Amino acid sequence: MILRFIYIAFGILLLAPSGVKGQVSEDSDLYKTIMELDASYFEAYNSCDLATQASLLSDDLEFYHDQGGLSTSKSDIINSIEKNICGKVTRELIAESVEVHEIKGFGAVEIGYHKFYNNQEPDALSKPSRFVSVWKNTDGIWKMHRVVSLH
Repeated sequence: MILRFIYIAFGILLLAPSGVKGQVSEDSDLYKTIMELDASYFEAYNSCDLATQASLLSDDLEFYHDQGGLSTSKSDIINSIEKNICGKVTRELIAESVEVHEIKGFGAVEIGYHKFYNNQEPDALSKPSRFVSVWKNTDGIWKMHRVVSLH
């Protein structure tokens, strides 16, 4: 019975699709654009470049955080980052986890995992956490429009 289960599970894994349905190719311009935007935003996040962060956030941003709730004020979010993140926390993307899905006529959704490190506790372990970022493209200008952060 156990051997039969192992054969069935192995067969399912072999027959499973290699890519996620709807995800754009990692070679596509859209995937590369979203990865560049993510890198730009979080380079600014890690170096406390608040002006660059603000420039990449939509004015009508909605930030959903499983522990902090909903934030809808861009200025409050930037102020919170300055007060609670700058010099204290850094983010590392788990690049191989990222999926990018096109939203026709709007932009894209980026889904993946990342880790945050508390610089005040350099030996503390960081567990990967899930995120979803909705990127809006308005006349070639990309902004992070909606964010879901799950820890």
